[in-house]
Amino acid sequence: MTQTILFDPLVPWPVLIALGGLTGVALGLALWRRLSGWALRALAALVLLGALSGPAVQSEDRSPLSDIVILAEDRTASQTLSDRADQTAAALATLETDLAARPNTEVRRITVEDSPEDGGTQLMDAIARALADEPRARVAGIIALSDGQVHDMERTPDLPAPLHLLRTGRAGDWDRRLIVKNAPSFGIIGEPITLTLRVEDQGAVPTGARVTEVQIAVDGGETQSFRLPIGVDFDLPLTLPHGGRNVVEFRVPEAEGELTARNNAALLQINGVRDRLRVLLVSGAPHPGGRIWRNLLKSDSAVDLVHFTILRPPEKQDGVPVEELSLIAFPTRELFLEKIEDFDLIVFDRYKRRGILPAAYLENVANYVKRGGAVLVAAGPDFASADSIFRTPLAAVLPARPSARVLEEPYRPTISPLGARHPVTAELTGAADWGRWMRQVELDPTSGTILMEGIEGRPLLLLDRVGEGRVALLASDHAWLWSREYEGGGPQLELLRRLAHWMMKEPELEEEILSAEATGQRMRIQRRTLGETVGPVEVTAPDGSTAEVLLLETRPGLWEGLFESDQIGLYHLREGDQHAVIGLGPAAPREFEETIATGAVMAPAVSALRGGVMALEEGVPSLRDVREGRPAAGRGWIGLTPRGAYETTAVTQMALLPPWLVLILAASLLIGAWLREGRS
Repeated sequence: MTQTILFDPLVPWPVLIALGGLTGVALGLALWRRLSGWALRALAALVLLGALSGPAVQSEDRSPLSDIVILAEDRTASQTLSDRADQTAAALATLETDLAARPNTEVRRITVEDSPEDGGTQLMDAIARALADEPRARVAGIIALSDGQVHDMERTPDLPAPLHLLRTGRAGDWDRRLIVKNAPSFGIIGEPITLTLRVEDQGAVPTGARVTEVQIAVDGGETQSFRLPIGVDFDLPLTLPHGGRNVVEFRVPEAEGELTARNNAALLQINGVRDRLRVLLVSGAPHPGGRIWRNLLKSDSAVDLVHFTILRPPEKQDGVPVEELSLIAFPTRELFLEKIEDFDLIVFDRYKRRGILPAAYLENVANYVKRGGAVLVAAGPDFASADSIFRTPLAAVLPARPSARVLEEPYRPTISPLGARHPVTAELTGAADWGRWMRQVELDPTSGTILMEGIEGRPLLLLDRVGEGRVALLASDHAWLWSREYEGGGPQLELLRRLAHWMMKEPELEEEILSAEATGQRMRIQRRTLGETVGPVEVTAPDGSTAEVLLLETRPGLWEGLFESDQIGLYHLREGDQHAVIGLGPAAPREFEETIATGAVMAPAVSALRGGVMALEEGVPSLRDVREGRPAAGRGWIGLTPRGAYETTAVTQMALLPPWLVLILAASLLIGAWLREGRS
């Protein structure tokens, strides 16, 4: 029981102070006049003033509370290296025994797991949450068992008691890691990008050769190796081989004795994009669709367009002197022999044989397609005539032959069954509201895929692969009606854009492709196909294990499935003849960027309240009680601050003097003073 004296005045304190001042003045006057009863009157005044101040005795029944010690165990990935987990387990067992033997002490044990999204070791967040759940006045100490590589020191809470770090790891630990600097998220196809590689050793590095081998593979293909000095930045030029996602893997062989090989690899996913699309547009004659083609291609800033229209064919002989013509000669040799490989796409818009392009030049165009080029033919009535370019060597790469009929009647273009599955036309919605076209060249398909149909289901748009290149044939020259909003128009711009990107082999428009998108430790697998069914996808993990993923058709031509794994690294996917690679998670997680155990990172938080950093390889320190503000760590020991906290269970109050006693004392003193003064 604890007793204290409290004051609860019967009048406000200012009044009580004023009364005390008046009493002092009266006593001073009595002394000045040498009255014999002044002392008794002073005592009576003190008794009355004391009674007005309301003195009371307060008694408290207190129940002592135990001290709380927080034990924070680091269970992140870096704690699995070497024998750190065993060190932690042994230290925890010893500490729990010592704390259990310490009187009036409770233990709060918390664990720190790997944080999501590669956030590293969030130890300070865990300690802050633990402190929020406990009364700060009862916390006697915080003991963290970790390798010291903490990634949230900027969120260190206000600590009520000393923090100690019991550091795992060994003095002889060392590790080698691969670092890729200034890695871009995208690059231009065919143009080199520069990556900076660095191989770095940390810790107690053994003596030996300071050169190591670095292996590079793109999309899981053939590995290239070269030697790189350790501790030196090396600029590596890299050229992306194709558009879309390029998965580049860098790897350094594991060295004998290093802590882990998890940071010996780096996985980059770089998106390949084209700088500019170089297009050659050849119009056989002026017509309403010619300007539409030009406007569409020129509206895209990523397109470099070279457009020639045959305004004055060789057969036109009207006697106009050449020096009076403002037209330029068609540079056929330069375009179709010398610089044909500079173009990504060649468009023949209503072009026919007129003696301008010799058969040898058109044969070179056919060879250009077979070597990987792209040709789009927008056919007009001339395609069905005797002067059709089908009557040239270009016929070897065209997917259909003209029947010599030109159908002149209104019709509404429709998507074919295969077109509904093909990415070029699958998402062209609103076909029922498209405007009509007025002309179609009748074709007899010989190869390729029919994506759009016209009059009575006849082929209107065909795509084909020839050698390494691609060909598109549009059997009408009335697509321009859509851009003029005739009868509501139609998606001409989107259709032509997709055609151009398909011919440029953009991955998102491939009709037969296997791909995947990663989010954290999960990947969404997608399989595009023109077929009716697909088989399961075989997924090969970084450790060589395999699993099968069944796919479901989410829309015509697109099949999807989900796969999740806790392994980090490069995955190989295969379904039939389709193959893909993808990186799941970071190749070198944050936990493995710095793997050497250290106390330097946590030193500011530990030293704030004079805690200590102890290496567990030297043994588990003993526990001592220390006063607040004193050094809390020494050789072989760490200190806990006893808090002496308590809980008040009952409180009682009683007056120091009862009122009747105050009245008797005051009256007796006043009467005594009166009698003494009367005798005088």
